[in-house]
Amino acid sequence: MKLLKKASLFILVIGYLAAGANHFRSPGGYINIIPQYIPLPKLMNILAGFFEILFGLMLIFKVTRRWAAWGIILMLIAFIPVHIDMVSHAPFWLGSLYVTPFIAWIRLVVLQPLLILWAWWYTKEL
Repeated sequence: MKLLKKASLFILVIGYLAAGANHFRSPGGYINIIPQYIPLPKLMNILAGFFEILFGLMLIFKVTRRWAAWGIILMLIAFIPVHIDMVSHAPFWLGSLYVTPFIAWIRLVVLQPLLILWAWWYTKEL
């Protein structure tokens, strides 16, 4: 189990570093899915990317790993309105991905909870 958790941690770190960097590399797709009622979408995208990179880096170090995991959980909870909005506006194109209502629902009710649980696993000792 310890090997699985370490391998999973490696994937999580790489995933958050890549996702965070992507907010800066391809901001348009992220900005387009930010609900209109959220102010300053460009700034929100920058903050999301920054915190994904920050938490990804914090996951590397044992001393900051718990804080990073809790930060990721809170961030994923904060992203839920985006996923609800995606459900209400599907179908639509997100870059080269066609987001159907089914995909939007899967992101909201399957993917988000799984990502939250994955981060929660690291609120405990490795």
